[in-house]
Amino acid sequence: MDLTVENAALLLLVATVVAVLARRVHLPYSVGLVAAGIVLAFLPFLPRVELTKELLFTLLLPPLIFEAAFNIDWSDLHRDLLPVITLATAGVALSAGITAIGMHFAAGWPWMASLIFGVLIAATDPVSVIATFKESGVRGRLLLLVESESLLNDGTAAVLFSVVLAGAAGVVESPLQIGITLLLNVGGSMLCGAVVAGAALLLADRTEDHLVEITLTTVAAYGSFLLGEHFHLSGVLATLTAGLMMGNLTSISDRGREAAQDFWDYAAFVSNSLVFLLIGLREARQDFKAAWLAALVAILFVVLGRAAAVYPCCALFRWSGLRVSPNHQHALFWGGLRGALALALALGIPPEVPQREAIVTVSFAVVAFSVFLQGLTMTPLLRRMGEITS
Repeated sequence: MDLTVENAALLLLVATVVAVLARRVHLPYSVGLVAAGIVLAFLPFLPRVELTKELLFTLLLPPLIFEAAFNIDWSDLHRDLLPVITLATAGVALSAGITAIGMHFAAGWPWMASLIFGVLIAATDPVSVIATFKESGVRGRLLLLVESESLLNDGTAAVLFSVVLAGAAGVVESPLQIGITLLLNVGGSMLCGAVVAGAALLLADRTEDHLVEITLTTVAAYGSFLLGEHFHLSGVLATLTAGLMMGNLTSISDRGREAAQDFWDYAAFVSNSLVFLLIGLREARQDFKAAWLAALVAILFVVLGRAAAVYPCCALFRWSGLRVSPNHQHALFWGGLRGALALALALGIPPEVPQREAIVTVSFAVVAFSVFLQGLTMTPLLRRMGEITS
């Protein structure tokens, strides 16, 4: 069933109750929402809402990406751009490769299915990561690193995913062609975001009506995402570019910026609530019995892949002014949660791809591990490392 107004209102009511209860029992909001979604799936009188790639990509993901990018200070990001880009490119490639090798040799999957799964699960999910760290009260450089890396690595994963899917369809490219495709995809995605944001900023410069300015940020968020997807580029990277431009350039008035921040905080809350509830609803209906061994192998190698993505990449900056402290490295490693983005890519795999159902099921298993085990232990870990005090 589609997400109707009635269904959305009911889910938001549930999300509100969960938010209140989660604060009282000191439970991460995202964990509470997924658990609530699983419970809702067993209530016969509630409508069934399907979690689909279209729902995630066209409705729920753009506001989450835009809100995070809108609140990133470019001057702070600029200082740490090199380690962030290294984690989001080389780190994603290392993680995908290790996961694919593990799925092929330990789970017995064909190479193509292993590569597809390795790439789609390699990127940390901005929805899960940002929600978890903000709830924990993390501030400063660590929050900037986890936010920006989780946003940027989505573009890398999306591009690699399209290349691997093309290979699955029989389109074989040379390494040079793959490199050109990557550059064109990244550049084209950023251009889409810049064009939409530039037009919105030009219009914003001609008004001081805060309602008009909020509307223009909404157009920038969804317009950039849809434009990027229309040209088969990365909508995530396009919206990230638009959010950075809208948040850091000065065409928006002070009142408009304050109103826009409040609006996008609320939009992110609504989207987060719906995403995690829908994940819980879908998790309850997955049949994990047939794929339990592959799921355990996947969890093991996804964790190993994340370690390979963080520690060697951060070691490159050990003797420079961009050094990432051991505590921050540990937080980046264990805080590399998977969620909505991986599921959206998995659900978007064409039906004719071998092992599609197994890939989808194992992806949900990894997300369940990520949300519950990593989500529940992230705040205690940060407190133990002294990154938060309360």
